Amino acid sequence: MSRFIDRVVLHVSAGKGGNGCASVHREKFKPLGGPDGGNGGNGGDVILEVDEGVHTLLDFHFHQHAKATNGAQGAGGNREGANGNHLVLKVPDGTVVLDKDGHVLVDMIGAGTRYVAAHGGRGGLGNAALASRARKAPGFALLGEEGQELDLVLELKSVADVGLVGFPSAGKSSLVSVLSAAKPKIADYPFTTLVPNLGVVQSGDTTFTVADVPGLIPGASEGRGLGLDFLRHLERCAVLAHVVDCATLEPGRDPISDVDALEAELAAYQPALSGDSSLGELSERPRIVILNKADVPDAAELAEFVTPEFEARGWPVFTISAVSREGLRPLTFALAKMVEEYRAAHPPAAPARPVIRPVARNETGFSVVADPNEPGGFIVRGTRPERWIRQTAFDNDEAVGYLADRLARLGVEDELVKQGARPGCSVTIGDVSFEWEPQTHAGVDVVPTGRGTDSRLDQTDRVGAAERRHAKKVRRGLANDDEF
Repeated sequence: MSRFIDRVVLHVSAGKGGNGCASVHREKFKPLGGPDGGNGGNGGDVILEVDEGVHTLLDFHFHQHAKATNGAQGAGGNREGANGNHLVLKVPDGTVVLDKDGHVLVDMIGAGTRYVAAHGGRGGLGNAALASRARKAPGFALLGEEGQELDLVLELKSVADVGLVGFPSAGKSSLVSVLSAAKPKIADYPFTTLVPNLGVVQSGDTTFTVADVPGLIPGASEGRGLGLDFLRHLERCAVLAHVVDCATLEPGRDPISDVDALEAELAAYQPALSGDSSLGELSERPRIVILNKADVPDAAELAEFVTPEFEARGWPVFTISAVSREGLRPLTFALAKMVEEYRAAHPPAAPARPVIRPVARNETGFSVVADPNEPGGFIVRGTRPERWIRQTAFDNDEAVGYLADRLARLGVEDELVKQGARPGCSVTIGDVSFEWEPQTHAGVDVVPTGRGTDSRLDQTDRVGAAERRHAKKVRRGLANDDEF
């Protein structure tokens, strides 16, 4: 049995960027070959794309995790790693993407519309790209960045030309079943329909869709019952049709009071998107009144009695019977005419174009604020400093020295001095905290030392090549342990 899913939570993960390669060219009779480590590949993006062949979010209901592939690591010989493959997820027309806090990110209307839900991480630079006058053969490479990981909420708002509005058991499902080839569930109890049913109607040269929206009740705009879930599917409908049960035996109900109650709910409902899809507010959409169940004698008399009241409001009124199919042909032509008029006044939306917002060149790109959790500490925020921290291999002294030079050239050291930072105070950038040592000169020419080392930094536990050779001689008994 098919299922209609109109709201899902999707966990998207973009691909990680590949690490750069630290390599030195080695060839016989060619000493000092120079660095030849290639860059890592970029991680793949997670992209949402509107596809006309998709009509439900059912696939995401069963597969809630989507991950793009990672970029490959760079290699020696100036070989760059391959980029990760983008993951394109097909979504139906009318999908609204929200973040976990409920803020609307994008309204996807029109076949082919694309939205990059999660950006892949950048690949790290290899040591060939990091070579400079001061560092002719860097002994390090930059790490690849992690891809974005987000939790998104996808909501589907049915894209139909005509939306049938009415109380439960008003005969909306029966009307869809006789107007189109759709076969919705029909039973003699309220709330038989729990999800919208779409039907395609052919009237002359005009083809339009009809949505059977589940029954509404007073208080639906405030969330009573499943009102908000039902009303959401009316936001895309060009024409609203009131289906009125003229044969109801419930006390206190009549066609006029039913329509007034539903109009009050439509006026009180606040769509998530103002002026959704350029269709205007629900209160401004064209209306038509369908008086159903005219096959019952008392219902036919009541329909004849209330028709002048609705016509006085400027709404077309049609008396029909979904059972005997009385009055369906004039109703179909009237709906087709209203849809054609609305389409002429509101052309279909074109696929949204991507918007590129360049960053100003004179921006410093960072800010320094006091750390609220660490007395005397500071927090450095900014896209570039935080990205540089993620790209640094902290087990390599030369990479740490390179990071210090980049931060100094950006102006972080000078800003810390202006903020009153003292030697040894805690400085946090991204997920890394360290003790600030202003006596470590950064941004100056570096005296070349061994690969992977920096003379400005204290020695770490990293074992150098000379120490490894001495340890090997000690194991063979060719040297004493204290000679080194």
